Amino acid sequence: MKLSIKCLLVFLLFAVSSFSLTTRKKVNIVFLGDSITEGSALLNPLKDAPPVFAGKLLRTKKSFSAVQIANNGYSGHTTLDFLPATNTDFPLVIASANAFAQDTEATLVFSIMLGTNDSAIFGPNGSPVSPADYKKNMQVIIDNLLHEFPQAKIIIQYPIWYSPNTHNGARYLQEGLDRLESYYPQLDELVREYNSAYPQRVYAGSKSGFDYFRKKKEALLIPEKGNSGTFYLHPNEKGSEELAKIWVKGIEKAIKD
Repeated sequence: MKLSIKCLLVFLLFAVSSFSLTTRKKVNIVFLGDSITEGSALLNPLKDAPPVFAGKLLRTKKSFSAVQIANNGYSGHTTLDFLPATNTDFPLVIASANAFAQDTEATLVFSIMLGTNDSAIFGPNGSPVSPADYKKNMQVIIDNLLHEFPQAKIIIQYPIWYSPNTHNGARYLQEGLDRLESYYPQLDELVREYNSAYPQRVYAGSKSGFDYFRKKKEALLIPEKGNSGTFYLHPNEKGSEELAKIWVKGIEKAIKD
């Protein structure tokens, strides 16, 4: 009798362990974005950019067996630069995804945070981009990614706060910040539409970054000298890590769904 109980316990332990191992997932993530994603304002973007921190954080999670990332963030770029028709950033994104797509056991994920440069009054390509055009551009990008990679999951990450005196080579100011906030409802609507048309394919990230970076700007953002005084736009190393934590919330939700 005792032997039977021991055998049963060993069997249950083996079954639980096997189940745990089989449910751990491999994930490959392609990050799309601008200078914030690229980490261009950091001293060591290859080490401290948000996608790098996101990858490190996900690798600590027991639910993931392997995580690979590709950083397709490009300083100064807008949704227009990522449109397939412009033949600028989209081919690079496809190349990154194709390199990952060879691994059929892994879930392919696209994490997109665009909008900061779109919101500018003047400077970046196509700015200012109206809320309606911003939504349309994001939809074109996502539609094409879903067409190229039907099994992929896409997380729309909400752009974060910048100070209303932001003015470097481009001009943002309060008008730009207001426009950036007006993009949020467009992204909400976009996610709802995709939830209907492509269930479990397009997800909303966390909105917490906007207020979080606004309240902690001096701790998380780099003070930069500009034409309208010292402004805050790009995360420092700590801010980059905190942004990665916010991104990971959306990524985990998509992978587990």
